[in-house]
Amino acid sequence: MKKPIKHWFPLFMGPTIICFVIGFVWPFIQGIYLSFCQFRVTSKVQWVGLANYVKVFQDPTFFHAFWYTALYTIVSVVLINVFAFAIAYILTKGIKGSNLFRTVFFMPNLIGGIVLGHIWSMIFDGILSKFDTSILLETKYGFWGLVIVMCWQQIGYMMILYIAGLQAIPEDMLEAAEIDGATGMQKLFKVTIPNMMSSFTICLFLSLSNGFKLFDQNIALTAGQPFIWKGATQIKTTEMLALNIYTEFYGSNTAARGFAQAKAVVFFIFVAALGLLQLKFTREKEVQQ
Repeated sequence: MKKPIKHWFPLFMGPTIICFVIGFVWPFIQGIYLSFCQFRVTSKVQWVGLANYVKVFQDPTFFHAFWYTALYTIVSVVLINVFAFAIAYILTKGIKGSNLFRTVFFMPNLIGGIVLGHIWSMIFDGILSKFDTSILLETKYGFWGLVIVMCWQQIGYMMILYIAGLQAIPEDMLEAAEIDGATGMQKLFKVTIPNMMSSFTICLFLSLSNGFKLFDQNIALTAGQPFIWKGATQIKTTEMLALNIYTEFYGSNTAARGFAQAKAVVFFIFVAALGLLQLKFTREKEVQQ
Protein backbone atom coordinates (compact mmCIF):
# COMPACT_ATOMS: atom_id res chain seq x y z
CA MET A 1 0.00 0.00 0.00
CA LYS A 2 2.87 2.40 0.69
CA LYS A 3 4.06 2.54 -2.92
CA PRO A 4 0.75 3.67 -4.52
CA ILE A 5 0.14 6.09 -1.62
CA LYS A 6 3.54 7.74 -2.23
CA HIS A 7 2.88 7.76 -5.96
CA TRP A 8 -0.54 9.45 -5.78
CA PHE A 9 0.20 11.65 -2.74
CA PRO A 10 0.76 14.88 -4.77
CA LEU A 11 -2.55 14.42 -6.61
CA PHE A 12 -4.64 14.12 -3.46
CA MET A 13 -2.71 16.43 -1.12
CA GLY A 14 -1.57 19.00 -3.70
CA PRO A 15 -4.86 20.97 -3.95
CA THR A 16 -5.24 21.01 -0.17
CA ILE A 17 -1.68 22.27 0.37
CA ILE A 18 -2.13 24.95 -2.32
CA CYS A 19 -5.38 26.15 -0.74
CA PHE A 20 -3.74 26.19 2.70
CA VAL A 21 -0.81 28.26 1.43
CA ILE A 22 -3.09 30.72 -0.43
CA GLY A 23 -5.70 31.00 2.32
CA PHE A 24 -3.50 30.94 5.43
CA VAL A 25 0.29 30.91 5.00
CA TRP A 26 0.58 33.81 2.53
CA PRO A 27 -1.92 36.12 4.33
CA PHE A 28 -0.16 35.33 7.62
CA ILE A 29 3.27 36.26 6.23
CA GLN A 30 1.84 39.35 4.53
CA GLY A 31 0.16 40.37 7.80
CA ILE A 32 3.48 40.23 9.66
CA TYR A 33 5.10 42.36 6.94
CA LEU A 34 2.25 44.92 7.05
CA SER A 35 2.66 45.27 10.82
CA PHE A 36 5.95 47.07 10.07
CA CYS A 37 4.27 49.44 7.61
CA GLN A 38 1.86 52.34 7.45
CA PHE A 39 -0.91 51.88 4.90
CA ARG A 40 -4.49 52.53 3.91
CA VAL A 41 -4.64 49.86 1.21
CA THR A 42 -2.23 46.94 0.91
CA SER A 43 -1.10 48.01 -2.56
CA LYS A 44 0.45 51.21 -1.16
CA VAL A 45 2.53 50.69 1.96
CA GLN A 46 5.25 52.73 3.66
CA TRP A 47 7.85 50.95 5.79
CA VAL A 48 8.02 52.40 9.34
CA GLY A 49 9.98 49.66 11.10
CA LEU A 50 9.19 49.09 14.77
CA ALA A 51 7.19 52.31 15.17
CA ASN A 52 3.86 50.46 15.20
CA TYR A 53 5.04 48.06 17.91
CA VAL A 54 6.28 50.93 20.05
CA LYS A 55 2.84 52.52 19.78
CA VAL A 56 1.17 49.22 20.77
CA PHE A 57 2.95 49.16 24.13
CA GLN A 58 2.08 52.81 24.71
CA ASP A 59 -1.62 52.40 23.90
CA PRO A 60 -3.86 52.47 27.03
CA THR A 61 -6.82 50.99 25.12
CA PHE A 62 -4.76 47.92 24.19
CA PHE A 63 -3.63 47.33 27.78
CA HIS A 64 -7.14 47.80 29.14
CA ALA A 65 -8.48 45.32 26.57
CA PHE A 66 -5.67 42.90 27.41
CA TRP A 67 -6.31 42.83 31.17
CA TYR A 68 -10.07 42.78 30.67
CA THR A 69 -9.72 39.82 28.27
CA ALA A 70 -7.34 38.01 30.65
CA LEU A 71 -9.75 38.38 33.59
CA TYR A 72 -12.69 37.31 31.47
CA THR A 73 -10.80 34.29 30.14
CA ILE A 74 -9.76 33.09 33.61
CA VAL A 75 -13.33 33.29 34.93
CA SER A 76 -14.92 31.71 31.85
CA VAL A 77 -12.36 28.88 31.59
CA VAL A 78 -12.92 27.88 35.21
CA LEU A 79 -16.72 28.04 35.03
CA ILE A 80 -17.02 26.33 31.63
CA ASN A 81 -14.81 23.38 32.56
CA VAL A 82 -16.20 22.91 36.08
CA PHE A 83 -19.82 22.90 34.91
CA ALA A 84 -19.08 20.88 31.76
CA PHE A 85 -17.29 18.18 33.73
CA ALA A 86 -19.98 18.10 36.44
CA ILE A 87 -22.77 17.72 33.86
CA ALA A 88 -20.81 15.07 31.94
CA TYR A 89 -20.16 13.15 35.16
CA ILE A 90 -23.85 13.17 36.07
CA LEU A 91 -25.00 12.17 32.57
CA THR A 92 -22.69 9.14 32.51
CA LYS A 93 -24.30 7.72 35.64
CA GLY A 94 -27.14 6.15 33.67
CA ILE A 95 -29.88 8.61 34.61
CA LYS A 96 -33.13 8.45 32.64
CA GLY A 97 -33.23 10.74 29.59
CA SER A 98 -29.46 11.32 29.53
CA ASN A 99 -29.37 11.36 25.68
CA LEU A 100 -32.04 14.06 25.61
CA PHE A 101 -30.13 16.14 28.14
CA ARG A 102 -26.93 15.80 26.09
CA THR A 103 -28.74 17.13 23.02
CA VAL A 104 -30.31 20.03 24.91
CA PHE A 105 -27.01 21.09 26.48
CA PHE A 106 -25.17 20.86 23.16
CA MET A 107 -27.70 22.84 21.07
CA PRO A 108 -26.53 26.37 22.11
CA ASN A 109 -23.19 25.61 20.47
CA LEU A 110 -24.96 25.50 17.10
CA ILE A 111 -26.09 29.15 17.32
CA GLY A 112 -23.84 31.77 15.71
CA GLY A 113 -22.06 34.25 18.00
CA ILE A 114 -23.69 37.39 16.54
CA VAL A 115 -27.21 35.97 16.84
CA LEU A 116 -26.45 34.70 20.31
CA GLY A 117 -25.17 38.10 21.41
CA HIS A 118 -28.26 39.93 20.19
CA ILE A 119 -30.64 37.40 21.76
CA TRP A 120 -28.95 37.63 25.14
CA SER A 121 -28.73 41.42 24.86
CA MET A 122 -32.53 41.57 24.75
CA ILE A 123 -32.79 39.11 27.63
CA PHE A 124 -30.39 41.07 29.85
CA ASP A 125 -31.98 44.42 29.01
CA GLY A 126 -35.40 43.00 29.81
CA ILE A 127 -34.17 41.93 33.24
CA LEU A 128 -32.05 45.02 34.01
CA SER A 129 -34.74 47.47 32.86
CA LYS A 130 -36.59 46.64 36.08
CA PHE A 131 -33.64 48.18 37.93
CA ASP A 132 -33.48 51.24 35.62
CA THR A 133 -30.18 50.22 34.07
CA SER A 134 -28.81 48.35 31.06
CA ILE A 135 -25.98 46.01 30.16
CA LEU A 136 -24.53 48.91 28.14
CA LEU A 137 -24.47 51.29 31.10
CA GLU A 138 -22.42 49.38 33.69
CA THR A 139 -19.16 47.51 33.15
CA LYS A 140 -19.90 44.79 35.71
CA TYR A 141 -23.11 43.82 33.91
CA GLY A 142 -21.28 43.72 30.59
CA PHE A 143 -18.56 41.50 32.06
CA TRP A 144 -20.90 38.98 33.65
CA GLY A 145 -23.17 39.09 30.63
CA LEU A 146 -20.27 37.99 28.42
CA VAL A 147 -19.35 35.25 30.90
CA ILE A 148 -22.92 33.93 31.00
CA VAL A 149 -23.25 33.94 27.20
CA MET A 150 -19.92 32.17 26.72
CA CYS A 151 -20.71 29.55 29.36
CA TRP A 152 -24.20 28.95 27.95
CA GLN A 153 -22.76 28.39 24.48
CA GLN A 154 -19.66 26.33 25.25
CA ILE A 155 -20.52 24.17 28.26
CA GLY A 156 -22.45 21.72 26.05
CA TYR A 157 -19.55 21.29 23.63
CA MET A 158 -17.01 20.70 26.40
CA MET A 159 -19.50 18.33 28.06
CA ILE A 160 -19.41 16.07 24.97
CA LEU A 161 -15.60 15.90 25.15
CA TYR A 162 -15.70 15.09 28.85
CA ILE A 163 -18.31 12.38 28.28
CA ALA A 164 -16.02 10.76 25.71
CA GLY A 165 -13.19 10.85 28.26
CA LEU A 166 -15.35 9.38 31.01
CA GLN A 167 -16.57 6.55 28.79
CA ALA A 168 -12.96 5.69 27.87
CA ILE A 169 -12.00 4.91 31.48
CA PRO A 170 -11.67 1.10 31.92
CA GLU A 171 -14.56 -0.30 33.94
CA ASP A 172 -12.31 -2.86 35.64
CA MET A 173 -10.24 -0.03 37.11
CA LEU A 174 -13.33 1.55 38.69
CA GLU A 175 -14.54 -1.84 39.89
CA ALA A 176 -11.14 -2.58 41.44
CA ALA A 177 -11.23 0.74 43.31
CA GLU A 178 -14.75 -0.06 44.57
CA ILE A 179 -13.69 -3.53 45.73
CA ASP A 180 -10.77 -1.94 47.61
CA GLY A 181 -13.29 0.15 49.52
CA ALA A 182 -12.85 3.49 47.77
CA THR A 183 -15.64 6.01 48.32
CA GLY A 184 -17.31 7.90 45.48
CA MET A 185 -15.13 10.97 46.03
CA GLN A 186 -11.98 8.84 46.23
CA LYS A 187 -12.84 7.15 42.92
CA LEU A 188 -13.48 10.56 41.37
CA PHE A 189 -10.20 12.19 42.45
CA LYS A 190 -7.92 9.13 42.49
CA VAL A 191 -9.16 7.22 39.43
CA THR A 192 -11.54 9.21 37.21
CA ILE A 193 -9.82 12.60 37.02
CA PRO A 194 -6.24 11.24 36.64
CA ASN A 195 -7.41 9.07 33.73
CA MET A 196 -9.07 12.03 32.04
CA MET A 197 -6.08 14.36 31.76
CA SER A 198 -6.12 14.10 27.96
CA SER A 199 -9.71 15.41 27.96
CA PHE A 200 -8.73 18.23 30.31
CA THR A 201 -5.85 19.11 27.97
CA ILE A 202 -8.18 19.49 24.99
CA CYS A 203 -10.98 21.30 26.85
CA LEU A 204 -8.65 23.74 28.61
CA PHE A 205 -6.90 24.56 25.34
CA LEU A 206 -10.18 25.16 23.50
CA SER A 207 -11.80 27.23 26.25
CA LEU A 208 -8.59 29.23 26.81
CA SER A 209 -8.09 30.07 23.13
CA ASN A 210 -11.82 30.76 22.61
CA GLY A 211 -11.81 33.13 25.58
CA PHE A 212 -8.96 35.23 24.26
CA LYS A 213 -10.27 35.19 20.68
CA LEU A 214 -13.85 36.11 21.60
CA PHE A 215 -15.22 38.63 19.12
CA ASP A 216 -18.75 37.93 17.81
CA GLN A 217 -20.46 37.87 21.19
CA ASN A 218 -18.50 40.90 22.37
CA ILE A 219 -19.49 43.13 19.45
CA ALA A 220 -23.12 41.95 19.48
CA LEU A 221 -23.69 42.09 23.24
CA THR A 222 -21.88 45.26 24.37
CA ALA A 223 -19.75 46.57 21.45
CA GLY A 224 -17.28 47.63 24.15
CA GLN A 225 -19.70 49.95 25.98
CA PRO A 226 -19.81 51.77 28.36
CA PHE A 227 -17.01 54.34 27.85
CA ILE A 228 -14.63 56.06 30.23
CA TRP A 229 -12.03 58.75 29.61
CA LYS A 230 -8.40 58.34 30.57
CA GLY A 231 -6.92 61.75 29.89
CA ALA A 232 -7.71 62.47 26.25
CA THR A 233 -8.20 58.77 25.42
CA GLN A 234 -11.62 57.16 25.27
CA ILE A 235 -11.55 53.61 26.63
CA LYS A 236 -14.31 51.09 26.04
CA THR A 237 -14.58 49.26 29.35
CA THR A 238 -15.97 45.96 27.99
CA GLU A 239 -13.86 45.87 24.84
CA MET A 240 -11.82 42.69 24.43
CA LEU A 241 -8.61 42.30 22.43
CA ALA A 242 -10.14 41.02 19.18
CA LEU A 243 -12.69 43.85 19.16
CA ASN A 244 -10.00 46.39 20.02
CA ILE A 245 -7.95 45.32 16.99
CA TYR A 246 -11.03 45.30 14.74
CA THR A 247 -12.07 48.79 15.89
CA GLU A 248 -8.56 50.13 15.31
CA PHE A 249 -8.30 48.64 11.84
CA TYR A 250 -11.75 49.64 10.58
CA GLY A 251 -12.07 52.89 12.55
CA SER A 252 -12.18 56.39 11.15
CA ASN A 253 -8.37 56.68 11.13
CA THR A 254 -7.53 54.37 8.22
CA ALA A 255 -3.88 55.44 8.42
CA ALA A 256 -3.63 53.41 11.66
CA ARG A 257 -4.15 50.07 9.95
CA GLY A 258 -0.49 49.15 10.27
CA PHE A 259 -0.79 49.95 14.00
CA ALA A 260 -3.81 47.61 14.22
CA GLN A 261 -1.89 44.92 12.34
CA ALA A 262 0.95 45.19 14.86
CA LYS A 263 -1.61 44.70 17.64
CA ALA A 264 -2.82 41.57 15.85
CA VAL A 265 0.72 40.14 15.66
CA VAL A 266 1.34 40.81 19.37
CA PHE A 267 -2.04 39.25 20.13
CA PHE A 268 -1.16 36.15 18.08
CA ILE A 269 2.22 35.71 19.75
CA PHE A 270 0.72 35.98 23.23
CA VAL A 271 -2.18 33.56 22.62
CA ALA A 272 0.08 31.06 20.83
CA ALA A 273 2.65 31.15 23.65
CA LEU A 274 -0.03 30.79 26.32
CA GLY A 275 -1.65 27.90 24.47
CA LEU A 276 1.67 26.07 24.07
CA LEU A 277 2.50 26.54 27.76
CA GLN A 278 -0.90 25.17 28.76
CA LEU A 279 -0.49 22.16 26.46
CA LYS A 280 2.99 21.48 27.83
CA PHE A 281 1.81 21.69 31.44
CA THR A 282 -1.25 19.45 31.07
CA ARG A 283 0.53 16.91 28.85
CA GLU A 284 3.19 16.52 31.51
CA LYS A 285 0.40 15.60 33.89
CA GLU A 286 -0.78 12.97 31.40
CA VAL A 287 2.68 11.39 31.33
CA GLN A 288 2.89 11.35 35.13
CA GLN A 289 -0.41 9.54 35.34
